[in-house]
Amino acid sequence: MRRPTSMQSLESRFKPRLVLALGAVCLVLVSMGQWPSLGQQSISPELTGVKYQVVHCWPQLPENTLLGQVSGVGVDSHNHVFVFRRAENSVQAGRPAPDKPMASAAVLMFDGATGALLSAWGDKKFILPHGLMVDRQDNVWLTDVALHQVFKFDHAGRPLLALGETGVPGVDRAHFNRPTDVAISNDGSVYVSDGYGNNRVVKLSPEGRFLLEWGTKGTGPGQFDLPHGIALDASDNVYVADRSNARIQVFNSSGNYLAEWKGAEFGRPWAVRVAADGYVYVVDGGDLNSVPPDRARVLVVDLKGKIVGSFGRFGNYDGQFVWPHDVAIGKDGAVYVGDVLTGMRVQKFVK
Repeated sequence: MRRPTSMQSLESRFKPRLVLALGAVCLVLVSMGQWPSLGQQSISPELTGVKYQVVHCWPQLPENTLLGQVSGVGVDSHNHVFVFRRAENSVQAGRPAPDKPMASAAVLMFDGATGALLSAWGDKKFILPHGLMVDRQDNVWLTDVALHQVFKFDHAGRPLLALGETGVPGVDRAHFNRPTDVAISNDGSVYVSDGYGNNRVVKLSPEGRFLLEWGTKGTGPGQFDLPHGIALDASDNVYVADRSNARIQVFNSSGNYLAEWKGAEFGRPWAVRVAADGYVYVVDGGDLNSVPPDRARVLVVDLKGKIVGSFGRFGNYDGQFVWPHDVAIGKDGAVYVGDVLTGMRVQKFVK
């Protein structure tokens, strides 16, 4: 059989029955206790709270398919899990950053329960994928730090909105400079963490009209040093993973400073998401200058900033992380974590 050379050809050769059979084998292995002992582990919170365990054999990838670096992950109302990946444009140490759109599909949609691949889209559109979030209407929002843009697609991958100018960085109302993440409020307002270049948060109308911004580079309240992730709670309070300042900052919907979560127990937040039950999930990706990385974990935090649980550590076995980059929570409570750098995978955890 000729080896597929594109994502479309992979999809055309993809056999659902084969994937279901592989999934059944995984389930049998796990239930019989035959999974390799290096990967089988129960992820216990380091503090108090719930207990999480990694789901082996999730997701199910077609033959000859590698994810590459997973920069973003999100879950829709149907328990579909969207993965934003870099594929052949994965960044490699010592090599120039990619500057051309990758041929492979950048967005993969999996069934949350089985891990089966349901669709793939976004080929020849993205250079360096970064943030992903799914709004209440199941639209998919994406950021590309090489294109300096924010995109909105419908559930099937049809483009609905593009913000910013392709390949042109800026700090005005019409441009971004390597935006990292997106959050959508109850009324449809768009919040962008304009992170690597501008160190600000931008708020826009549902149609993309500029409304306000806040933040400059610095260490004080309301200042940022790489706002890397952004999320909203049910009251539209804004949570920003201020990565290089090693803290979470909390604001109201107008950008007024409310609180800071910082300390050794929080480590260095890379990503943040608020679950439907009101708990905040924070990715502590560890310190970039620590070799090997000293931490890699997910913290479970209440809305007052109290850590109630955590799971994971640095490593490449199941349930461990290498540069965890993003986190998403399904309505059923399942937690999905994507790794960049050498991790290059997405994992599912259940209580």
